[in-house]
Parts: sequence; structure tokens; C-alpha cells
Amino acid sequence: MRIHIQNHPRQPPVFLVTPEQWAEAAERAGAEGAGHRVSFGASEVEFAAVGETIEVLIAGPAALKHLLPALQPDRAPALRFIFSTAAGVDGLAPADVPPVPFANNRGAHAEKAGEFVTMALLMLANDMPQCIEDQKKRHWGQGFTRGLRGRRLTVLGLGAMGGAAAEQAAHFGMRVTGIRATPAPHHACERVVGIEVLDEVLAETEFLLLSCPLTPATRKILDRRRIGLLPPGACVVNIGRGPLIDQDALCDALDAEKLGGAVLDVFDPEPVPEDDRIWTTRRMVMTPHVSVDDAVTYIPRSLDIFFANLNAFRRGAPLLTPVDFSRGY
Repeated sequence: MRIHIQNHPRQPPVFLVTPEQWAEAAERAGAEGAGHRVSFGASEVEFAAVGETIEVLIAGPAALKHLLPALQPDRAPALRFIFSTAAGVDGLAPADVPPVPFANNRGAHAEKAGEFVTMALLMLANDMPQCIEDQKKRHWGQGFTRGLRGRRLTVLGLGAMGGAAAEQAAHFGMRVTGIRATPAPHHACERVVGIEVLDEVLAETEFLLLSCPLTPATRKILDRRRIGLLPPGACVVNIGRGPLIDQDALCDALDAEKLGGAVLDVFDPEPVPEDDRIWTTRRMVMTPHVSVDDAVTYIPRSLDIFFANLNAFRRGAPLLTPVDFSRGY
């Protein structure tokens, strides 16, 4: 097939697809990886030179958003399939996406997500946010904590990332409740429930993980009212999207010591402005949207997922990681 890989010139190197990575992934894919005509580009000019011939496009969300006008049928008449090297599609306007099958790299982040959330839970359980504050003040403030076993974790969004985090939490003996649109059982969860009982579950949650996609239904899903439903001392971890949380309300709850701590990897907006109060919010640990992207395996795993989807596409079978823009993920 005629495949084009479009990188974005300003994206971090971890997200760039190189010819070497492509060749290695094609070899791993065996027969599915052979016989394709492949080109690479990082500019509009490079895309325009091959746009009319492209059957399959591989690109990240920044490149896709920039290219959307050029992907319409009149300018890319041969286009049959799009693969995004990211999971989120909240930055793409569904009306502008061409009407061809669209898949993402859902699953590429799972292992790293599980590790990051484990780190966050252990930090929060051991009151590391307070230890960090005390270290800055040179204050010897001894506080004794308890471990994770038997404590309640709620995972809001039980996809690949949330599922991996639930598995790690279960390994530490936590009692895990999963919340997702379709409340099918999950082996790492004590129970899985629908979003309609979120308020009830929050009232018994010690640790809350947000790992769901950003959609109109999930924007500010953890608002001021729901933050108020969490028990005193509860902790929050967010690896999904910043706008899932009313960020100002979370800061208020932390500064008032109503919550025990938070580890956030995503924010609203990003990058976080220098004068944003979140920088100085008490018991807050911030990481700059790096939690689930493995510096070595991110693109290789994404390409393996691409080839699995390409195989399904060519056979006329359902895609493995399809995006449904009507649902937002």
C-alpha cells in the first residue's frame, strides 16, 4: 500500500517516527510489513508532493490537525485509512476529519501508565507531597502513614491505561472500583460500575485516578461539587486530560487541607502559565504531561498497533483500536 508518515516539526523526539523504527516494525510484522511504498514528511510541502497518492496516513495529533484541510477527498482522493500515533482525539474537530476508517495507538501507553500511577499512589500514601514541602522549608516534620493494602482506589476510565493502573493497585492489595461507560467486569477490580453512580462511589474513595478521555460528557467531570463528595484526606491522580478537573476547585480543596494530596500530569491549560496558582498549591506534585509516554518504546509499540490494525483493515475485519468520533474516543 502507499503509506505516508507525517511528523510534526515541533514535536518532541520521542513522538517522531523514523525510517529505522519503521523498518524494524515492518520486519516484526512479517508479511504484513512487506511490499509497501513508504514516504516521510514534516512539512506541508512534503505532504503536498505525495498527497494525491497516499492510501494510508500515519501521523500524530498535531500533524493531523494541521493537515486536515489537505486530507479532504478533493485533495487526497486515494486516502483510505488514518492511524494516529496518539490515543486522544479531543484536539480534532470531528466534522473536519475525512470519512475514512480511523484508528489510534490505544494500548501503547498502558505499561508506563501502570508504573506512573503506582509511583503516584505510593507517594500519596507515604505523604511525600508534605515531605517535599518540609524539605524545602528545612523542617523536620515526622508523620507516620499507612500502606496501600486494603485501601480504596476508584479508577475513572478503565481503558488500557486505567486497566493497567488497576492491575498494579490490585497487586498492592488495594480494593479497586472501576467506573466506565459500559460496566463490564475487570479482573483487577473488586467491582465495575457505570458513571451514573459516580457520586455514590466518590463518597467512599480514598484515592481517585482519572484516566478517561476528554469528551463533552467528561469535561469538568470532577467539579467543585464532586470534589466536595470525596472524604477528608482523599487523594487525586490525573493522567487523562487537564480539563477533566475543575482545577481551581481542586487547588482550593488542597490549600484548605480538605484533601490529602494530588499528583497531576495534565493541566488546563498546558503549558501551565508561570503565574498559575497551581505551582504553589499545597500537597501538589506536578509532572509536565510525561507520565505515559515511554521514551524508548512509544513509537515501536505504536507501529506494532498500526500493523495489527492494517491487517484487520485489509481483511475487512473490525479495527483493533477504532476511534468513534461520535463518542469522542
